[in-house]
Amino acid sequence: MRDVDLAASWAVTVAGIDRAADQFWCTLADRMPTLLPERDAPLFLAALGQFATCDDDRAGRAALLTVLGRAWRDCHLGPHHRALVGDALVATVARHARPQWTAVLAAAWEHAARRTLTAVRHAAVRVGDGPAWWPVEVLDHDRPAEGVAILTVRPWRRLPFRPGQAVPVSVPGLPGRWRWYSPANAPRPDGTIELHVRAAGTVSRSLVDRVRPGEQLWLGPPRGAGLTLAPDSTADLLLVAGGTGLAPLRALVEQIAAEQATRAGRRVTLVVGVRAFADLYDPISLDKLQTAHDWLTVVPAFSHDEHAEPDERGDALTVALRHHRQGQEVYACGPPAMVAGTRLRLLAAGVPATRIHLPDDCDC
Repeated sequence: MRDVDLAASWAVTVAGIDRAADQFWCTLADRMPTLLPERDAPLFLAALGQFATCDDDRAGRAALLTVLGRAWRDCHLGPHHRALVGDALVATVARHARPQWTAVLAAAWEHAARRTLTAVRHAAVRVGDGPAWWPVEVLDHDRPAEGVAILTVRPWRRLPFRPGQAVPVSVPGLPGRWRWYSPANAPRPDGTIELHVRAAGTVSRSLVDRVRPGEQLWLGPPRGAGLTLAPDSTADLLLVAGGTGLAPLRALVEQIAAEQATRAGRRVTLVVGVRAFADLYDPISLDKLQTAHDWLTVVPAFSHDEHAEPDERGDALTVALRHHRQGQEVYACGPPAMVAGTRLRLLAAGVPATRIHLPDDCDC
C-alpha cells in the first residue's frame, strides 16, 4: 500500500474542504448523530486526511497527533468508533476523487485510515483533557525584518500554557496543516499571545506574507518542547537564541521577571544571535526588559557583521560560551542547523548534560 500515492486524491478533496466536511459529517451523523459537532468537522477531517498523507513530515505529524488526539478525547470517541470514522473518511475522499478512484486506491485509503486512527487513539491517551483547538483573532501583524513577522493574537477563550511550551498553529487557507510555534510571552492578563515567525515553510510563509489583522487562526493544545523551567530550580540561566528561536527564551525571561517580583532570584544572560545588526527584529522589547531588570544581561551576537564589536562577533553559541559560568542552566533554541550541533559543543565546553535544554520536535 505504501507505493500508492494518496496525495493527489487528498488534494482534490481538501480543495473543497467545506463541502467535503459536510459530506463527512453527514456520513457520521447518519450512523451516530451526536458523534462529532458539525462545527468541528472541517478541522477534524482536514487534520485526518493530512496525517494520512504526510509520512515524511515528522514535526507536522506530531502537531497533527496532538490536535487529533485531543479532538478524539474531547468528543469521547473510543476504539469502537474507529471503523465508523475511517469509513466516513474513505467515503468522502472517494466522492471527490471519483474520476481517479480505483480498487487499489480504495484499499490504500482504507489502510491509511486504519493506520491514522490507530495512531490518533494512542495519542488520545497522552494528550490530556481540554479543547482540541482555540479560534484566535489576529490583533496585530508587524514585519520588523525581512522574512520575519510578529503576530499578536487573542484567543476567544483563554489558552493555558507555560513559557517555553509550543502550540500548533493552523491558518484558514491551508486546511489540515499545523505547525509548531512557541509563544514569545508569559501568560498575560488580557490573554493575548505573541508569535514570532520566520518565512520558512508553507504555514510560516502564509503567516508572514498573507495573514492580516482581523483574520482568524487556530491554536492547538500546548505541549512541552524541552524548554520549560524546572519549578524547583533557582540556578542562573544562559539563554542562547538564534533567529526566531528568541521567542520561547523571551517568554522565560518574562516568567522569571514575574517570579522575581516576589522573591530573590537568579541572574540571566540572554544571547541573541543574528547575521547582522539589521536582522535584530525585536530590539525594543529586549531593551525594555534589560532596562527594567538589573539581573538580565542581553548580549547580541553577529555572525556576519564586520562592524560589530569584537566581543559580539561570532555565532550565538560561540558568543554565549564566552559568558558561560559554572552552575548555569543553558537553554538554546534556533534554526535546526544551530540546534543540531549545540549539545556536543556545550558538552565539549564542560557543561553537564543535565544542564543542557534544547527543543524537541516542535519548531521554535
